Amino acid sequence: MPAETGTPRGQRRVPRALVAGAALVLAALTTAPALAAPSAFTKQRAESGETVHAAAPRTGQGRGTLLSLTPLGRQSLAEVIGQAQKQGLETGTARHGVAAYRLTYRTITPDGRPATASGLLALPTGGGSRPLPPVVHTHGTLAYRGYAPSMADGPDRAVSVLYASAGRAALAPDYLGLGTSPGRHPYMDARSSVSASLDMLRAAHSVAPKLGATLDRTVSVTGFSQGGQVAMALGRELHRGADPRFRLGMLAPVGGPFDLVGAELPGMFDGRIDPRSAVFYLSFFLTAQNRLHPLYNDPAEVFRAPYADRVEDLFDSEHPAEDIAGKLPERLEDLLTDTWYHKLRHPSGALLEALRANGRTCDWKPGRGVRITLYSATGDRDVPIANTRSCARQLAGHGARAEVVDQGADADHYASFLRSQPSIARTLPVAR
Repeated sequence: MPAETGTPRGQRRVPRALVAGAALVLAALTTAPALAAPSAFTKQRAESGETVHAAAPRTGQGRGTLLSLTPLGRQSLAEVIGQAQKQGLETGTARHGVAAYRLTYRTITPDGRPATASGLLALPTGGGSRPLPPVVHTHGTLAYRGYAPSMADGPDRAVSVLYASAGRAALAPDYLGLGTSPGRHPYMDARSSVSASLDMLRAAHSVAPKLGATLDRTVSVTGFSQGGQVAMALGRELHRGADPRFRLGMLAPVGGPFDLVGAELPGMFDGRIDPRSAVFYLSFFLTAQNRLHPLYNDPAEVFRAPYADRVEDLFDSEHPAEDIAGKLPERLEDLLTDTWYHKLRHPSGALLEALRANGRTCDWKPGRGVRITLYSATGDRDVPIANTRSCARQLAGHGARAEVVDQGADADHYASFLRSQPSIARTLPVAR
């Protein structure tokens, strides 16, 4: 089975993509600008390896305000290439060494309350003084905060560092409840994943000059699995003018669950999705979404014994997926009560509305200058290719053409990412 995207190689492999699931309606995002860090926040202090904490924000400072910056080390070009190759990534675009940082910044919860989040910022070293094109990489399903891009040397960090090595500013948000963000991850709540990603872009824009770099205005967005859906939703908000300092230039999601009602959820019951993947994703989704808009009062309504007593604790952002998998059954029939097995096969009411709301990430009209490439694979048994085809149809309905790239019947979910990465890396703009 494919591994959780942050899982170090060599550990037990478990599902990484995303699940059918409900999420709140994607609302217009707050556009409060990020403010620059205090003057004491210097490149010299950052390069010394010191975690630098910004002063307490003044009244009026809010979303995207930088709270701290932690250097994660500098890598030579040879080290960048070695790290990427360990993850199976193609390295032909690597040109520079890279300095990596963890940013901690202000954002909001799904219901709009103040929160903090973290993420990875990677910048090329010795790349000249011209503005760097920003690229946002949004990661796939992670149950464990320690596997987030700013925390672990997994594939999400490796691909971000590789993008930076070509001459870009690479950003990889951790999302709420992952990385250093407190609490549990609101899995499949695209709205909060997008707001955390947008706020990280603001924080990076403010801190980059302190690190000897500036960010170009045009933003490219890519992402894998759950991150493919987040990438599409983030692109939509950038196109709608969520922050006037940025504009959308390119979208390249891989294996995104864009059609929850018509493709992802049915695939869990008709055999297109691996049964063990379906168990993992639905358990994660139901427990997370129940905290956002209650779907049940007692886990025993949804989950059979003995899983009802353990499932919510397993998805607390503190358990790696390889530990979770051994504590859940291998089939949905053994996980779900009869009532919820039927409800998920035939969703209605609030559940159906939430599914539909989160399935509209492709239902918008991009600008004529926005290049969109949708990557998937016929062999994907985590996020069926029907999701990508549905997304392309939705975009076409608005007069937008999206190229669909099928990586083949022999490519599983993670292989679709590995095969897509070279094309994405060559297509992303670089500093000139």
